[in-house]
Amino acid sequence: MAMIGPTEILLIFIVIVLLFGATKLPELARSMGQSMGEFKVGQMEAEKRYENMKNQVNQPAQSADDIALTRAQRMAKNLNIDIKGKSDEQLLAEIEKKLAEQEVASKK
Repeated sequence: MAMIGPTEILLIFIVIVLLFGATKLPELARSMGQSMGEFKVGQMEAEKRYENMKNQVNQPAQSADDIALTRAQRMAKNLNIDIKGKSDEQLLAEIEKKLAEQEVASKK
């Protein structure tokens, strides 16, 4: 495919001037610039929405029960410790015990 040279560009410019007239060219250029600016703003907003949606999808969903749990209860639940009917102090003691067991097992 041939490259567009200076002669072709000049010919295109002359055709544009004949079609729109010399007085309409500044107005046409201004409206094209505004349209391009609005397009860029819309594109950036769409990209931000896409990133937000992607981040929301990648975050694990929390159930209502998980939101109400204390930090100790969440830690115990992650370590597969039964949390029913236990205080935070009891859970912390079991967490420490479980972590010590895992540490010993990992050294073997």
